[in-house]
Amino acid sequence: MQNDSSVLALADRLRTEVGRLRPGERLPSSRALVALHRVSPVTVTRALGLLAAEGLVVTRPGSGAFAAGRPAPLPGPADLGWQAVALGDRAVAADAIAWLLTPPPEGAIALSGGYLHPSLQPVRAMATAAGRAARRPDAWELPPLSGIAELRAWFARTVGGQVAPADVLITGGGQQSLSTVLRALLPPGAPVLVESPTYPGALATARAAGLHPVPVPVDAGGLRTGLLTEAFAMTGARVLYCQPTFHNPTGAVLDAGRRTQVLAVARAAGAFVIEDDFARHLGIEPGPPPMIAQDGDGRVVHIASLTKATAPSLRVAAVIARGPVAERIRATQLVGDFCPARPLQETLVELVGSPGWPRHLRAVRTALKSRRDATLTALARDLPGLEVNRPAGGCHLWVRLPDGTDDVELAEAALRAGVLVSAGRPFFPAEPPAPYLRIGYGTAASEAELAEGVRRLAAVIGGTTA
Repeated sequence: MQNDSSVLALADRLRTEVGRLRPGERLPSSRALVALHRVSPVTVTRALGLLAAEGLVVTRPGSGAFAAGRPAPLPGPADLGWQAVALGDRAVAADAIAWLLTPPPEGAIALSGGYLHPSLQPVRAMATAAGRAARRPDAWELPPLSGIAELRAWFARTVGGQVAPADVLITGGGQQSLSTVLRALLPPGAPVLVESPTYPGALATARAAGLHPVPVPVDAGGLRTGLLTEAFAMTGARVLYCQPTFHNPTGAVLDAGRRTQVLAVARAAGAFVIEDDFARHLGIEPGPPPMIAQDGDGRVVHIASLTKATAPSLRVAAVIARGPVAERIRATQLVGDFCPARPLQETLVELVGSPGWPRHLRAVRTALKSRRDATLTALARDLPGLEVNRPAGGCHLWVRLPDGTDDVELAEAALRAGVLVSAGRPFFPAEPPAPYLRIGYGTAASEAELAEGVRRLAAVIGGTTA
C-alpha cells in the first residue's frame, strides 16, 4: 500500500513537470529522478509507466523518457445529461465496499479493510507456487468447468463431513461466489434473510440482484435463532445468508446448539442456508466444523474462500452444494463467468500442497492473536469507557460507541486525523440499534502502528465528545 502511494505521489509530481515541457523534450534520467525525489529506481520505473499508459510520456529504451505530443483540445465537454434519463434509478451502490477496499492515504494507519497486511501474506510461497503452476504443461488450457480435480478434492477434504469432490465448484473468489449463489437461488424481488449487522458486500450484492435483505439481529453468540422462525414466517423467505464462524463484523461464533436450531428452522421453512465461511483460516482459536458438515439433506450452500488467508488478488474460492441446487449454481456461473483462470487454480494447488502452507497458517494465527491483544490493550488504555468484543478469530473488533455518536462522521474525522476505521452503519441492512465502529487489527504494519492508530482515534473521540 505504501509503495503504491509512493508511485502515485511521484507520478503526480512528474505530471506537473511534463506539463512544462514541449513535445519531444526529454525528462531527467531515471538516475536523476531517483536522486531528486529520493525514491527507489522501481518507484521511478512504475511512475513513468503510469505516465506512459496515460499518453503523457514516451519511453525509448536506452534513450530515456520524453514528453508526448499533446492531442488537439476537444471543442468542449460532451453533454452527457441524456444518460440520466436512459439509466433511471440506480440499482447498484458500492460506496460501503469502496470504503473497505480503498487504501489509506500516505501517512494514515489502516485499521480497516478485510485483508492481511503484506507482511502476513505468504508472498514468497505464492511466488514459488505461481512459478511452478505456470510451468505445468496444461496451465494455460481451459480448466474443467467445475474446477481442476486436485483443488476440488482439497476443498472437500478441508470441509469434511459427507462432502465429496463432485459437490465442489471452484469460483472466482468469495464475492463472486455470493453473487452467483444469490442469482441462482432467488429471482429479483425476493426477500433474503441476513444477519444484522452483516458484511456490507453481501447487502450490496443482494440489492444489485434485485433482492430485499431482511435483518435478523445478532448478539454476542451470533444469529438470534429465536427470531429466525418468525422472520421466515413473516417474509416467506427461502434463503438465509449467514457467517456462523468469526462473523463479520462482530467476530461471533455460532455454537453447536444454535447451528442445530438454524438447520431445523430452515428445514421447517423449506429454505436454504448460505454459509459464508470466509474466515475459516483466520482462527485464533479453533473454530467449529462448518454447518455443511452436519447437513444431511442438502440444506446448506457453503462458500469457502482462501483469499483472506493469502492475498487480495488470489481470487479463488469454492461453492459446495448438493442436489439440483448445485446444478443450478454451476449453470449460473457458466453463463455469467465461465470459470476462474486456470493459472490461479494451479497456483492454489501448489500453495496448499506445499510444506509451508500449515506453517503459514500457524504464523497467521500467532500474529493475529498478538495483534488482537495489543489492540485491546491499547483500547483499554486510551478509550477505557468503550464496550469491545474479544473475537476468537477473524481480524476485526466491534466497538460500541456512546449513544448519540454519529459513527459515519467519526470515521471521516478519524481519517482526517490519520487513522482509517469503518463506521458501523453500513453493516446494518436497516436502522442500526446503536453506533459502532469496526476496527481491524490485521491490516496495520505492526503492533506499534496499531497502538498509534488507537491513540489517534482516541484523540478524535475525545474531541467529538468534549
